[in-house]
Amino acid sequence: MSIQISKLDSSQVDFKKSLDALLAFEASTDEAIERAVAGILADVKARGDAAVLEYTNRFDRIPDGGAASMAAFDIGTAELQAALAAIPAAQRSALETAAQRIRAFHERQKQELQGFRYTEADGTVLGQVITPLDRVGIYVPGGKAAYPSSVLMNAIPAHVAGVQEIIMVVPTPDGVKNQMVLAAAAIAGVTRVITIGGAQAVGALAYGTETITPVDKIVGPGNAYVAAAKRRVFGIVGIDMIAGPSEILIICDGTTDPDWVAMDLFSQAEHDELAQSILLCPDADYIAKVEASINKLLPAMPRADVIRTSLTDRGALIKVADMAEACAIANAIAAEHLEISAEDPQRWADQIRHAGAMFLGRYSSESLGDYCCGPNHVLPTSRTARFSSPLGVYDFQKRSSLIHVSEVGAQALGKVAAELAYGEGLQAHARSAELRLK
Repeated sequence: MSIQISKLDSSQVDFKKSLDALLAFEASTDEAIERAVAGILADVKARGDAAVLEYTNRFDRIPDGGAASMAAFDIGTAELQAALAAIPAAQRSALETAAQRIRAFHERQKQELQGFRYTEADGTVLGQVITPLDRVGIYVPGGKAAYPSSVLMNAIPAHVAGVQEIIMVVPTPDGVKNQMVLAAAAIAGVTRVITIGGAQAVGALAYGTETITPVDKIVGPGNAYVAAAKRRVFGIVGIDMIAGPSEILIICDGTTDPDWVAMDLFSQAEHDELAQSILLCPDADYIAKVEASINKLLPAMPRADVIRTSLTDRGALIKVADMAEACAIANAIAAEHLEISAEDPQRWADQIRHAGAMFLGRYSSESLGDYCCGPNHVLPTSRTARFSSPLGVYDFQKRSSLIHVSEVGAQALGKVAAELAYGEGLQAHARSAELRLK
């Protein structure tokens, strides 16, 4: 059965309306989830370890009557190293190669994130000091949705930034531990691994318990309960983002093998029925070839049903006037992943302002970026690439202003500050500045 994927044409009078409808996505707030999460967080804040232990035993179906204490959820260094030694050699090599490349990229980020200071003529010194966060929490999904690549992408930038404590929480439904996830934690330099998950894990990281020290920031993906919990604790701790469904937008000039483009569209569609895969191309014949490839290749996909639903509900093949218009539309979409599959990709990349990550050239499949190119795969979704950036070293650092006013400098600046303070009706501010005047 052929996929009924939307086909749009930018020359149509109602194109913008159709595109807006296609892009429209607002994460619905499930009131039952919000109530449950609010209750769990309040309980964790009030009862600490006892609440975390209770919820974890219940929700993760911990065997043998459940764990008797929080100590049962801690995974020591020896167990992490044992997992690293036990996984197949090919898996270990892939994890280590990916980690090396991710670390190398983020080390370069750190080099660019240096503080500064300068001295004015009167001796006043001004500047900016950059320091790492003390402690961060990394949430890693468990069970069937176990992603060792997410461990690397979240922990390595924190490690490079200089964070001293990296606490990873990962649920283990039915007591099953994913060995690749534990191996990735060993490679990435995670400080502590605790096998808890859900809203109770977010609450424990945010508020702290008898055995868990509160963190400064929580990063990493999770289910609807985790997302709701992160929203609620934001302000008590920092968070990375509330990610929406995954997205891929491909700009193609019609010179790439259509099978490659079809499979790249699949690569995001297989994530989730709500994921979005869109092709922009000026060649109608080529679009038809991609559609044929989609229908030819889909039956062999293990997640064919998910891909079919995703492409049918939120996918599109869009005919545009030319590549320049494709770039303009891409800026409006501001996709999480943008592939420019063309003969001269850099020419078109120069016209892109909004994208979470750009993949240039037909050999730069988005899947390579997900795992091992080096740049981070935690990216802004749902058009937030207009104002947000990929996860990086800067997310695990903070900036402090440095102000060292000289005696001479205080004479000039004090008068300016006093004038402005009187204008705002803040007498103490003005007098504080004036007391330093000769």
